[in-house]
Amino acid sequence: MIPQTSTVEAAEPPGIPEGPADARLLHGWYATGGPAGLAEHLWRYGPPPAASGRRAATWLIRAVEEAGLTGRGGAAFPTGRKLRSVAERRGRAVVVANGMESEPASGKDTALLDLAPHLVLDGATLAAAAVGASAVHLCLPRTRSWQVERLTAAVDERRRSGLDRVPVRVHALPHHYVSSEETSLVRWLNGGDARPSATPPRPYEKGVGGRPTLVDNVETLAHLALIARYGPRWFRATGSPDAPGTSLVTVSGAVRAPGVREIPLGTPVGAVLDTAGGASEPLRAVLVGGYFGSWLPLSAADVPFSRSGLAEVGAGPGAGVLTALPEDACGLTETARVLGYLAAQSARQCGPCRFGLPAVADDFARLAGGRTDPELLERLHRRTGLLAGRGACRHPDGASRLAATALEVFGDDVRRHLLQGPCGPAGRRAVLAVPDRADPGSEGWR
Repeated sequence: MIPQTSTVEAAEPPGIPEGPADARLLHGWYATGGPAGLAEHLWRYGPPPAASGRRAATWLIRAVEEAGLTGRGGAAFPTGRKLRSVAERRGRAVVVANGMESEPASGKDTALLDLAPHLVLDGATLAAAAVGASAVHLCLPRTRSWQVERLTAAVDERRRSGLDRVPVRVHALPHHYVSSEETSLVRWLNGGDARPSATPPRPYEKGVGGRPTLVDNVETLAHLALIARYGPRWFRATGSPDAPGTSLVTVSGAVRAPGVREIPLGTPVGAVLDTAGGASEPLRAVLVGGYFGSWLPLSAADVPFSRSGLAEVGAGPGAGVLTALPEDACGLTETARVLGYLAAQSARQCGPCRFGLPAVADDFARLAGGRTDPELLERLHRRTGLLAGRGACRHPDGASRLAATALEVFGDDVRRHLLQGPCGPAGRRAVLAVPDRADPGSEGWR
């Protein structure tokens, strides 16, 4: 625990007793079966540890570095390094808590903000103290108006109790796929559209109001709040040496009990599916990381669910998503639907998003529909190879990765579709949840 006095020495506390051993973010929910209000939160954890002053703030940054916490929003960047990068810049900083969760296959951030909102707010205000920030902005999608209202009420209750030294503001942003990108949040908070900006400078260099800005996912901040209380050794007691701690994972598709699960990082992919009751029918493949992720064959069931483990098979955890595809589903049709959605959701600010991604989506739709074209496959491989690394943001990169892994994992289906037309499963009920593909411009970016 960070001490209340000027000393920075701290004993390791015993940890969290309630709930399953590996339930850290959700242990309060396991203990009570309901969301935690402020009174229950303070009874369970006590007030946030004092982190004001340079020495205490330095302790917190060092604790997060030693814990090995990485971002849980998709990039898995070391959180301690982000904190230090912002803290070392000149001028008063800003903290942005990213609760947008624009990934349709993910529900973890929504669940966490529902069940443990004050753990997230603790982490945001502690991060603000660590980097010397004078303001915290919590960004939520305006499509979740009920959550915006609840979080606004939670912030007001904390303000009345005098709990937070740094003011927190809740914002409701347009809910488009690319609006959760960190530069989109900064751009919107600066009065612009919720669309990605070209970099450099990165937000930690020049962000909200031109000030150094820390943008972190809400799950990352909740972990930070626990590290501040229980220390890095406690955090590293679960997970794996190269991927310590737990992670929230949204498990869906052909499993018996779909939902959000908290797992130790490094848990094998197959074992993560088992936490959701296991497969409800024979499986064909698994989508890892969401719609910016990768298709994996069932032979990858023993691969650890962590950044380093999944990197061995060319994948990544992304926003913490596992979707089980049943054996009788058509992976090409599922992928075509997602690519159509991603193409419609682009910011249309660069060539790859305006032209390349729609072309790939159209070609994939032709492939899924079994339209014979001798040049189709070669054109798809060429276009997906051209998308990655050329956009103003990572949107084309994720789409190209999804398309490329589908062509590989469902290679037998590709050949059948080209030679014989669409397969029988192509007409079955969709497995992946794809929202309405409305043009974002019709809803507005502001």
